[in-house]
Amino acid sequence: MKTLHFITVAIILTLLLLGGTAVTASAKDGSGYTEISGVVKDRQTKKKLGYVNVSVPGTSIGTITNADGGFSIKVTDSIQAEALELSHVGYFNQRLPIKRHDMHDVTVFLMPNAVNLQEVVIRGANPIKLVTEAIQKIKVNNSANPNMLTGFYRETIKKRRSYINISEAVINIYKTPYTENINLDRIQIHKGRQLLSPKAGDTLVVKLAGGPNLSIFLDFVKNRDIMLDIETLHYYRFWMDKSVMINERPHFVVGFEPQVTMPYPLFNGKLYIDQESLAFSQAEFSFSMEDRNKVTQAVLKKKPFNLRFKPEEITYLVTYKQHNGRSYLNYIRSEFNFKCDWKRRLFSTNYSVLSEMVVTNIKEKGVAVIPYKLAFHERNSLSDKVSNFYDENFWEDYNIIEPTESLENAVNKLKKKW
Repeated sequence: MKTLHFITVAIILTLLLLGGTAVTASAKDGSGYTEISGVVKDRQTKKKLGYVNVSVPGTSIGTITNADGGFSIKVTDSIQAEALELSHVGYFNQRLPIKRHDMHDVTVFLMPNAVNLQEVVIRGANPIKLVTEAIQKIKVNNSANPNMLTGFYRETIKKRRSYINISEAVINIYKTPYTENINLDRIQIHKGRQLLSPKAGDTLVVKLAGGPNLSIFLDFVKNRDIMLDIETLHYYRFWMDKSVMINERPHFVVGFEPQVTMPYPLFNGKLYIDQESLAFSQAEFSFSMEDRNKVTQAVLKKKPFNLRFKPEEITYLVTYKQHNGRSYLNYIRSEFNFKCDWKRRLFSTNYSVLSEMVVTNIKEKGVAVIPYKLAFHERNSLSDKVSNFYDENFWEDYNIIEPTESLENAVNKLKKKW
């Protein structure tokens, strides 16, 4: 298997993020957009639903709910949108009519959508053949032309249960056609801001694979080296799992796990494949932790000499969304849980680094490549560079991932310490 093309972007554990996560502007102050915010729940259990797609049908405008089911989306008035559409794995889609004024504290309920795939289909499906056919159809199902994605990117770092760093940015993502490799795909930071803990004891300089360039390197449909290289599919054992509905379309679910030992770590996970088009809609995967030394070598780029780094769990979620008959990158979530301790000290400290990127708009015509000198390079860290892109009017009409209440409280607490 080829070397994984994961970014060597530093996440410095003295992180950063925006200074005021909950600051939003009223849509009726001449801003030219209507803002809708609220929470999404399961109709039966009343449980809040995280990572629900929230979009304007017929457009490329969208966002996603946070871990607590909260969302906020700004819809340009000029498009005269009639409704939002909310979709989630295993649920019926739900439409929310848009009124001609801001709508806050809205609660949207989604109804579970159980699908019963015929047993004969499950038994007859050859999972590795199915994955191979889906790979061969990428050139048909995914974008055949260059496009520019606008995305919202956020990093948060927690030390034990407390946030010590938050950073976020509006990014532009230049994508070449899916028939090409990722070498010419580029990220540009449009604007950003940061917030970090003022406590000296919260500073821990550790560089991990991550950062805004995850939007390039975790695009597993295009970056085949992650898991979809036909020549190395035999590294994994595949099996058919229970079918699910995504966006009211039935999907095959293919589980996979390593069946060989390599010098580098492999993955465990699931692939979600549209039954009709064979487009990849989603992947959930995590590093196999059987050999943690291999995992450390894959994700740890730099640390102090006398610091011991112990990975606990590293997981990824990548989703795609249909637009104009093609499948586009939609959402990426990366979570690192690890422990650090200094030699000769008795106790270790738990850390978690969460990175999220949601595509909020897609431009397909008149797309120009991001110049190399303006691109955000993988050798850089957002925490190092975000101050270069600071804009006090950060929010404006850009769509974001709504911060969780705990994150909002963390931001307020850190601001008070300044």
